[in-house]
Amino acid sequence: MTEPVILVAQVVLMVVGCLFFGVGTLGLFRFSDTLCRIHALTKIDNLGLGFIVLALLPLAPSVTAGLKVVLIWVVALAASATSAHLVARAVRSGQRADIEKGSRDG
Repeated sequence: MTEPVILVAQVVLMVVGCLFFGVGTLGLFRFSDTLCRIHALTKIDNLGLGFIVLALLPLAPSVTAGLKVVLIWVVALAASATSAHLVARAVRSGQRADIEKGSRDG
């Protein structure tokens, strides 16, 4: 009795996660400001990944495997927050990625 309920919950969580990824990608293309794009990618995509991780947890063969999946999500959260912070700081300070140090050709 509980297996069909778990299966339906997994499918719903996967679909919701994929929808969040789609919305994040749409935000990447629609927003014109770099800071808005970063916000769309880091927040929405991490939430989508969280839904997909929740959908995959019942499929884990052991508790250790489930914890590894959750750990991957936590590492992705930390990596996206760190990279978004670095990109936002570079944008706010006016740094450009296409200009190397010492060669300002304009």
